[in-house]
Amino acid sequence: MITEIAPAPERVTTEPTRPAKRRRAWDEVPRRHIYLPLSIYLLFTLIPFYWILLFALRRPGSTSLVPWPMTFEHFEKVWNERAFGTYFQNSVLVGVATLLMTTLVALAGGYALARFDFRIKKGFMLALLCTQFVPGALLLVPLFEIFANLRMINSLVSVIIAETVFQLPLSMILISGFIRNVPYSLEEAAWVDGCNRFTAFRIVVLPLLRPGLIAVGSFAFVHAWNHFLFALMFLSDQSKQTIPVGLNTLMSADSVDLGALAAGGIIAAVPVVIVFAFIQKWLITGFSAGAVKG
Repeated sequence: MITEIAPAPERVTTEPTRPAKRRRAWDEVPRRHIYLPLSIYLLFTLIPFYWILLFALRRPGSTSLVPWPMTFEHFEKVWNERAFGTYFQNSVLVGVATLLMTTLVALAGGYALARFDFRIKKGFMLALLCTQFVPGALLLVPLFEIFANLRMINSLVSVIIAETVFQLPLSMILISGFIRNVPYSLEEAAWVDGCNRFTAFRIVVLPLLRPGLIAVGSFAFVHAWNHFLFALMFLSDQSKQTIPVGLNTLMSADSVDLGALAAGGIIAAVPVVIVFAFIQKWLITGFSAGAVKG
C-alpha cells in the first residue's frame, strides 16, 4: 500500500513589528512656515552687509545700486593714506596677545576653581560673577591712573593688560565649567600610571579642553579686536592706534567719507569672519563625549 505523505507545513516567519515612529510637533509644521521667517531674517541681516559692500566697491559720486564697474580706490585710500596697514598690525598684535594671556591665566585659574576646595571659593566665584556687571567705561579712570604711574600710557602693553583683565573673569568661569565636565577618574588613572598632576593635566585633560579653549580664546580675540574705549584712552600716538580708533578718524564733524568708512569696516570685519569660519566646528563639538563609559 502506498500512502501519500502530506507535505510539511510551510514555516511562517513573522517579523517583529517596529514601533511607529513618534511624530514630533515640528515635523507636522509645513516647510514654508519655517523657511519664510528664516528668509526674512536673513534678508534683513544681509542688506546692511550689501550696503557696506556697495559703498566700498562703487566709484565716488556714483548712486547706482549695483557696484559696477567696481573699484578698489577706497581700499587703497584707507590702507595707504589713512594708515590702516599700521592699525591692522596693531590690532593683530593686541588681539593675539590678549588671546594668549587670557587663555593661559584662565586655564590655570579655572583648573584651581574646578579641582580644589578652599575657604573663600564661593565668595571668589561670586566676585567673579559680579565683575560682569561693571561696565568697561567705569574702569577707565582707575586704569589710566595705574598705567600713568607705571609709565605705560601710549603703549600697546597697557591695552593688552586692560583687555586681558577685562576678559579674565568670564573666561575663568567658562574654563572651570569645562574642566568640571572632564571626569576626575581620568586624572586619577594617570596618577596611578606614574604621572604627576601637571603631566596628567597636560596629557589627559588638556586635549579634552580644546573646544573650550578655542571658544574662550576666540571670544577674547574678537573682543580685543573690536574694543574701542581702551585703545582710545591709553593710546595717543597715531602709529600705535588700532582699527576701531582708525575707523573713528574717518568721521569728522563736517563730513563723513562713506566709501572709505565702508572699506575700513570691511577690513575690520574680514579677520573676525575668517576666524569664526575656521573654528565653528570646535564651538559645537562635545569635548568629553565618550571619554568614560559605564
